[in-house]
Amino acid sequence: MSKREYEDYLKFIDEALELSETIPRYFSKYSNKIYCNQQKLAMYILMQKFKLTTRGIVSWLRSNSDARLVLRLNRVPVHTTIVRFVNKIRKIIGRILGIRKADTVAMDASGFELESKSFYYRNINKQLFPKYLRKTKKYMRLSIVIDTDKQTILNYLIKKKAGVENHKEVKSLLKDLKAKYVIADKGYDSKMNRRFIFTRLKATPVIPLRYYTNFFGYFNGKRKISGKNYHQRSKVETVFSVIKRKYGSVLRNRSCATQKVELISKLIAYNIDRKINYLSLLFRGLHQSRL
Repeated sequence: MSKREYEDYLKFIDEALELSETIPRYFSKYSNKIYCNQQKLAMYILMQKFKLTTRGIVSWLRSNSDARLVLRLNRVPVHTTIVRFVNKIRKIIGRILGIRKADTVAMDASGFELESKSFYYRNINKQLFPKYLRKTKKYMRLSIVIDTDKQTILNYLIKKKAGVENHKEVKSLLKDLKAKYVIADKGYDSKMNRRFIFTRLKATPVIPLRYYTNFFGYFNGKRKISGKNYHQRSKVETVFSVIKRKYGSVLRNRSCATQKVELISKLIAYNIDRKINYLSLLFRGLHQSRL
């Protein structure tokens, strides 16, 4: 690991601690107060970044004094401390993704596997050994809205079932968001969604009509909507690709509640990494302009 990569990891921990300030410091006044919730959440988000288990992140912290110093840990917790924390945090972890404003937003959905076997391996075995194949578990469906300029995640929706219609998720994904343009594919096309985006968000829906080619409808039934920025929808697919490649496409937890916590923590880890990269690029641009 290079010096710069090592410094980025320490910055990542610092950003995770700062973001976690939105949750209570302790769940109870009777807590033993050895570790606060901010420290536990930062450890769990760091666990997603390294693709480690709870035992793995504990071992990593024991061998890294600088990380313990940034986390302000006097001693390293046992892995069960993190496990118990995950069970408690599931109802409030969503508060951390609190960004609600962007010029242009795009949305899409993707699936995360719930077991370690790959989709390809399971299908090959289905052909070779159909009698001995165990029933495949359902996947976790994640829908997100991103800021297309910074490529950060603004909002999310998690469901553990297949066959969900995209156009029914728009209100849940876009509520409380402020944007000028909303970009999505034909799966989100419906009159209700367009009306919601026009009236509630005061934004322009850049969504192609389901049975037409390169036609995006009319703005309030009068002016034709231009689709010149529709190509930015591909950035959502890029975000999904980065999350699965860097933080894993398989959810290891067993219960639905802890699987959701694991998935949200991947989104938080992605946003932190994105923020660090964005600030470093901005700093380099300012430095070069001065030269």
